[in-house]
Amino acid sequence: MKKVIAEAEARNDCNLPTHFGSACNELAELENMFKTYSETGHGKRRFYLHNEAEAKPYGQQPGTFTPWEDLPEHTDLLFYEGLHGAYVGDDADVNQHVDLAIGVVPVVNLEWIQKIHRDTAGRGYSVEAVTHTILRRMSDYVNYICPQFSRTHINFQRVPVVDTSNPFIARDIPTLDESLVVIRFRDPHGVDFPYLLTMIHDSFMSRPNIIVVPGGKMELAMQLVLSPTILDLMEKKWKRSAK
Repeated sequence: MKKVIAEAEARNDCNLPTHFGSACNELAELENMFKTYSETGHGKRRFYLHNEAEAKPYGQQPGTFTPWEDLPEHTDLLFYEGLHGAYVGDDADVNQHVDLAIGVVPVVNLEWIQKIHRDTAGRGYSVEAVTHTILRRMSDYVNYICPQFSRTHINFQRVPVVDTSNPFIARDIPTLDESLVVIRFRDPHGVDFPYLLTMIHDSFMSRPNIIVVPGGKMELAMQLVLSPTILDLMEKKWKRSAK
């Protein structure tokens, strides 16, 4: 991949696709897997092997995919953690098969700080190289990733309360205790906001569909918000299956 990128840049080709966009993803396959699972409880999956530790058990090289394999039998739900769970485009409509879409995203400056620290400390890149990567991916991020957060049912967005105005010189990543978490409900009907405000100390409402909680309470907030929602989905599934 590095070789392909270098060759494209040598040609002044600014349209090289990234893993944020559709050209580098099997989005029609992802949609089909979601559809198949919703209808039959079956489907196929594979894993991308990011590093040596992930690749070793499979006897493969980092940067490769494992062979396709069947999903486990007799499962109750499909949990997908990835970049395109709420994707909608001309080539695929993944979102239509999703019962609960959850967005977990930091504000963009914090996201850049996290990437710069991860890639420089853990992967040996320079700040300049990581900055170049961020800029190269920006178009696909804006066009393919950002729109999905308008389709999610619930968003958890971490917002630092320290200065991150220049993420490219930040010496450390703001901690959870130096952050607030903005939780946005696309449809606030049925959400027990008084209960959440009581259970999560120092939380407050900023809009009729938004509750803000201290960063250190993010895990608790996710449990309180998502557990009843998932249990309700499963109860409806079991009732349909019993008919």
